[in-house]
Amino acid sequence: MALGVWQVHRRSWKLDLIAAVDRRIHAAAEPAPSPAALAAGTAQALSYSRVRVSGTLLDDRAARVQAVTERGAGFWLLVPLRTDQGWIVLINRGFVPPGWHAAGVVGDVTITGLLRASEPGGGFLRGNDPAGDRWFSRDVAAIAAARHLDNVAPYFIDADAGPDPARYPIGGLTVVSFRNAHLIYAITWFGLAALGLAGIWILWTDHGEVG
Repeated sequence: MALGVWQVHRRSWKLDLIAAVDRRIHAAAEPAPSPAALAAGTAQALSYSRVRVSGTLLDDRAARVQAVTERGAGFWLLVPLRTDQGWIVLINRGFVPPGWHAAGVVGDVTITGLLRASEPGGGFLRGNDPAGDRWFSRDVAAIAAARHLDNVAPYFIDADAGPDPARYPIGGLTVVSFRNAHLIYAITWFGLAALGLAGIWILWTDHGEVG
């Protein structure tokens, strides 16, 4: 019974989280927080906030992270951006297909997008290989170390889609979804509790009849 009640509380928490993320996604963009402004572990709490940042893209230190999207298999193009304040943040400029190459962006840029928490370790089946420059997750700390970057924000930014939706890299492909099966779990636990009580009642009544 207690597990069923716990699942009900978890469902309420999940619904509140979904509502909060929906508000963040549709809110006006705020300045991206600097590394100094973030306490340890707080980037996760800001996930999917709309942010903007200005600076210079360091295209020569970009990393490609394997990805499977609605556009097919390819890579996320993660490019460090040195902000006007001097700190660095990784920008996921979007999806690019295998073999795609283009000239870097020259001059200052302003990026608007969604703040995303780092994805440490690697993909579901394979770990990141910094020595081989093979990336299966957007692990900010590992990519920053491999690219010899300092004063890096502990998150990355998924850039919004550009004016030409067919031009690579293609931004704006963030998938926002949360698994919410707590109601099913709650019903299951309550059902098991009811079966247990029914079993106890049957045993008790049978014992009473025998006596």
